[in-house]
This record gives sequence, C-alpha cells and structure tokens, in this order.
Amino acid sequence: MENYPAPARPLVAAMIAESAADPARAVAFQGAPGANSHIAVQQAFPDSIALPCFSFPDAIDAVREGRAAKAMIPIENSLHGRVADIHFLLPESGLVITGEFFLPIHYALMGIGPLEGIKQAISHPQALGQCRHWLRARGIESIAYPDTAGAAARVVELGDPTIAAIAPPGAAKVYGLEILAEALEDSSDNMTRFVILARSGEPAPNEGVVMTTFVFEVKNIPAALYKAMGGFATNGVNMTKLESYQRGSSFAATTFFADIEGHPDDPAVARALEELQFHSRSLRLLGTYPQARKRG
Repeated sequence: MENYPAPARPLVAAMIAESAADPARAVAFQGAPGANSHIAVQQAFPDSIALPCFSFPDAIDAVREGRAAKAMIPIENSLHGRVADIHFLLPESGLVITGEFFLPIHYALMGIGPLEGIKQAISHPQALGQCRHWLRARGIESIAYPDTAGAAARVVELGDPTIAAIAPPGAAKVYGLEILAEALEDSSDNMTRFVILARSGEPAPNEGVVMTTFVFEVKNIPAALYKAMGGFATNGVNMTKLESYQRGSSFAATTFFADIEGHPDDPAVARALEELQFHSRSLRLLGTYPQARKRG
C-alpha cells in the first residue's frame, strides 16, 4: 500500500477491502486505479471486483494465495513489443492461461501546469515507449515510473507544474488533473494483449479457433531451433509468436516463448509438439484458450 503515491492510497485501500470481502469475484491487476490494466479488467469482466497490485509478482501472488480468482496481465504491445519480465514470470508462476483480451491503448498528458511549461513526463516505460515520437518532438524528458495511473497520482503528490504524467485519459478525472494533450501514442491502432491467469483450469474445448501457449528450451546443439520447429511446418500448424530470452547467466541454451493456433488434442498439433519435445531439453504448456482476435 505504501508503495503507491498518497493520492492513490484511499482508492487502493477501498478496492482491496472490497476484494477481500468477495475474492471469488476479484481480478488482480498491476498498477493504480485508472491504469490500462484496470480498464482491461472492467471491460473483460464488468461484474468483477478489480484488485490493484503494485507489481506483476504481487498480482500473480494474489491469485496464488486465493485473494483473487484471476489476474489480467499485459504481455505485449503492438508498438513497443513484449512487456518486460512477463516471459520469466508466467512460467514460474504456476498459474494457467485461461484467456486473452485485446485493449486499444490511448494516452493523454495530464498535469497541473500549462503544456508549454512541461519539461518532464513520467509514466510506465511501456507508455513512454509508445509515445516516444510525441515526446521527442517536444523536447520533453521521459521519466520511468511503475505504472501509468500511479504516475498521475505522483504528479498530484509532487505538485510541480513542470512535471506531467502520461496515462489513460480517465486517470485525469480520478486524480483531479487537467488533460494537456491527447492521442500521444505513435500509432492510432495501438493495442495491448492481456492474458488471463488462474490457479487452475481445464484447456478450452477443441472447438472454434483456440490458442496454445508454451515455453521450451532447445538443446545446445547445431540447428537445434530449426529441428525443433520443423514439426509445425510439416504439420501445417500456424505459429503466431516466437520470442527468445536467456535464463540465468550461462548463455548455454535459449528459452523460447511461443503461441500457436490449435489445440493439443488436434492430431497435427500433437505431432508437432511431440517433435518439439524430442528436440528440446524441456517443454511446458502454459494454457489452451479461445482466440480473442484473429491473427494476421
């Protein structure tokens, strides 16, 4: 609680209390009230109780400890790529991906002083990256903060007319700030993909278009990735995402995070996963869930 700026704390406390009274309806999100993740929870689960958490690990722990039934976690943005640390956190969380949700992202500059006097803008690194052209064109310095709405609350706390926040437009009303500029994002089709996490859950039925997410670690041999991926090509399985990242400090092998269209019960998918398993040191399925947005 104390990690939040003072103007956000009463709102956070009230939401935590409401969630504690009915954890089965609670959906955890990272950030302060008014953040994009809060908006995603409200849109995806309009009858839920949104539970603010200061960090991504805190949101995951809320689900693991039974303080929330689900968590909504942003995993990638169309302008700024993957959200830092999520690829590490998801496999280690022990939670299951049960769904996905896409949220159009729009930002406003908000503060207590005129636009002409703004020298610094504070926000989450993802938001700053999504608005970098707008900021650079105006010579405004970017200052990283743990979340967007929290940055708005921090501006109120600082009371400095030369410092503004970049946050969803609704956050200005929540924290009593003036909107100084809107549509800051570098592209009007800016979109963030969220995954919905739960403690457990059966894979989605093998009906319609479903997504399967998994992580795997290739063997440290020549052409390991080429061999591991061969089964998806030969079996006609569409891989919509493949990202690499290093675990630890040895650089001995690379871990990959992947999404495919298809269900593990599909014969073609089952064959592709079997071939992947043969050529990998490890393979772990993170979830099979309905596709929320057509790829391509």
